[in-house]
Amino acid sequence: MNTWLFPLEKREFAAKRHLLIGLRSLHLTGVAGYAGFLVFDLPSDQWLYLALLGLISGLLMFCIELWSDGIFLLQMRGLGVLLKLVIFALILIYPAWRFEGFFSIVLLAGYFSHCPAKVRYYLPFSRVNASSSAKLREQQRVRAAAITER
Repeated sequence: MNTWLFPLEKREFAAKRHLLIGLRSLHLTGVAGYAGFLVFDLPSDQWLYLALLGLISGLLMFCIELWSDGIFLLQMRGLGVLLKLVIFALILIYPAWRFEGFFSIVLLAGYFSHCPAKVRYYLPFSRVNASSSAKLREQQRVRAAAITER
């Protein structure tokens, strides 16, 4: 496993949690403002800066999670983020779907923000729960040892 993307221990830094809470708050503000375009079809001068705020804060949160532990991309919570980005891209390609797409993104965000950890940290491709790469490695070691004992 690549140790840059999947470190031996989850990377942390002081105030990471507080930074992510602040970024999430800014992101929600930006997304709410972007609804001015997606839902209410307001002129761009009324929502563009908020949309940029949502985009930049979301990108920063994504980068922090990816830097902390790339397993994020393989967990349901990371796959949810990727699905929201795909829906957003579809909104840009098919503007007629912007209303449905926007509310699909909001519903996905609400679900993955409040679902239990056993769902959020589930890795569907491995069919295991692991909150970090280190925990996944340990589970793989235990599983391999059990197989060799047979």
